[in-house]
Amino acid sequence: MNPGTPKSVALIVAHPDDETLWAGGTMLSHPSWKFFIVCLCRKSDFERAARFSKALTVLKAEGIMGDLDDGPDQTPLDTKEVKQMILDLLPSKHFDMIISHHPHGEYTRHIRHEETGSAVIELWHTGKIFTHELRIFAYGERAKEHYPRADENATVFSILTQRIWQRKYTIITKTYGFKEDSWEAKTTPGAEAFWQFSSSSDAKILLTRQRDRI
Repeated sequence: MNPGTPKSVALIVAHPDDETLWAGGTMLSHPSWKFFIVCLCRKSDFERAARFSKALTVLKAEGIMGDLDDGPDQTPLDTKEVKQMILDLLPSKHFDMIISHHPHGEYTRHIRHEETGSAVIELWHTGKIFTHELRIFAYGERAKEHYPRADENATVFSILTQRIWQRKYTIITKTYGFKEDSWEAKTTPGAEAFWQFSSSSDAKILLTRQRDRI
């Protein structure tokens, strides 16, 4: 995809920093794309919210936060609640591209990531949101054998330049304030990958497989 072609892109993520960890390099590499980031959790966490706002400035994106429960117990949320939050926060229901979590998540295991990805697929399939292309994060950790890595077999796989990766890493360590020995800093992927869908039916099949797996 030509980085010079303007596109409207919505990133729908669970937490502040998810947009940078899993798609920050893509955002920084496409300055002509218009990004809007929906973050479903942590609006009332004033420190994280303030850092998310600063990250938006660095990424040259617009965004908004919600306040879904994100307690340490990770109690599953009602799917309707997650979908309604997305609909309430999105400024438009049509984007050229939507990017979100994989319904399996990016590592073992964060329920909010899984719920977000599943809700986005369902909203697209039922016509509540519209896009020409859905991309979902394609990362894995092989049962915690290593930090999450981009899947080289994904539909879209790109190795970040050192300059782009360094900018991404700086957002994680300086803007968000994670220490260099933190999980977030050590994870910061040097490559980014996405499963790409132009059909909501194909994405729905992936979601069905996820439900069969749980």
